[in-house]
Amino acid sequence: MNKPLRRIAIFCGLLVLALLIRDNWLQYVRSEELSSHKSNTRVQIERYGSESGNIIVDGKPITGSKLTDDTYFKYKRTYLDGPMWAPVTGYASQAFGSSQLENLEDEILSGNDDRLFFDRTMAMFTGDKKQGGNVVTTLNGKAQKAAFEGLGDKTGAVAAIDPRTGKILALASTPSYDPSSFAGRQNADGKAWQKLNADKAKPMLNRALRETYPPGSTFKVVTAAAALEHGVVKNIDDPTDTPEPYLIPLSRTPMKNQHGGCEKASLNDALKVSCNSVFANLGDKVGRDNMVETAQKFGFNDPKIFTPVRASASVYNTNMDRGGNAQSAIGQFDTRATPLQMAMVTAAIANDGKLMKPYMIDQLEAPNLDVLERTDPEEMSQPLSEENAQLLQQMMENVVEKGTGSNAKIDGVTVGGKTGTAQHGENNKERPYAWFISYAKTDQGSPVAVAVVVEDSSGTSRDDISGGGLAAPIAKKVMEAVLNGKQ
Repeated sequence: MNKPLRRIAIFCGLLVLALLIRDNWLQYVRSEELSSHKSNTRVQIERYGSESGNIIVDGKPITGSKLTDDTYFKYKRTYLDGPMWAPVTGYASQAFGSSQLENLEDEILSGNDDRLFFDRTMAMFTGDKKQGGNVVTTLNGKAQKAAFEGLGDKTGAVAAIDPRTGKILALASTPSYDPSSFAGRQNADGKAWQKLNADKAKPMLNRALRETYPPGSTFKVVTAAAALEHGVVKNIDDPTDTPEPYLIPLSRTPMKNQHGGCEKASLNDALKVSCNSVFANLGDKVGRDNMVETAQKFGFNDPKIFTPVRASASVYNTNMDRGGNAQSAIGQFDTRATPLQMAMVTAAIANDGKLMKPYMIDQLEAPNLDVLERTDPEEMSQPLSEENAQLLQQMMENVVEKGTGSNAKIDGVTVGGKTGTAQHGENNKERPYAWFISYAKTDQGSPVAVAVVVEDSSGTSRDDISGGGLAAPIAKKVMEAVLNGKQ
């Protein structure tokens, strides 16, 4: 063979070798990735070719599957009270993918989870239809309804937790959306999807988990915990050394109070009437690093809080100066929190200082209802001692009995709470956020801790916006819903 032909033969041989390597790479190395890729239409056809399992609340499904007239996409997702449950379920759409529990537990719901292999195999032999498993939540239907209806046409969110276990009992966000409205193909439901994404009110934003707000005076319970844990305050009824006016450190700016009686006020009285000056002073005395330590024990600055849906990280600045720390200690400046985070703070106090990891999936079930996986309660941290937690309970109960949280009172039940009105926007020009955190306590402990934020309430004047006025009545309804279910 002459030299040119030999070179051509070698080149052709290399091309064949490259094709063989590429073919084997695609068939064996990347086969699983490609077969399950979201752009693979076969995956979507298979996903919606049979009925899905359901998301369960109080033993009943809040999701379903509806037979369509499409040749390939035979079933589409349906939702019971979709707007109320959207912050929990998320959505599953033939055209636009899925989110939240629908996305995270898709393998179980679709029946493709490896643990359902036996069920799938038996269905092939018996000729039965493929079935998905169920996701059983920790949610309380009455509490969720109370939260959603309490928010009404307001923009805001509610998170409620069982302090003893960490079970999430309610997770509401408004305005909301109906996942059923775009569950089908793009040509049918594309307009609904586009309208929701263009809506400036952000109805698809899960405000309970994914939006962070300045927590305002509700954060003062964290500052109180830090002051007790680090020995800055030894007796909650002793006067503090807070002057009037109190100047923010490193500045000549006085810290404003909404109420009188804050000069040298005790920790107990200062929480009752929500003295900014006292808590700014205490935050400065505790010091930035110790404030950061306490806040982080409650869950701040943690980007890995999964319920299993990931919550946005709440923030307590680790690098600010004394002035910034003093302002952050009253829930302003750079401090930001999700409603879930403030429910966690409240739950830890109500549970005698022990913070349980929040979760909203109780168990995963096979189609025959066999339990595949169960979530056990897990301690997350101990932000404060039992003794100091009980002192904080005493103070928060004083807020409801004699202070700014009286709208949360429940006859025959011990309720602790804290109001908050958080300023925001350039020069605080935006309408403030109204906050309320609370817990209810019975002889068996505290079965519920709640955090409510009202971001905007149409028809309410700026001067009438307050945590006690807007948010506390919602928290009360949620607590009553849980308590009534326990009786």
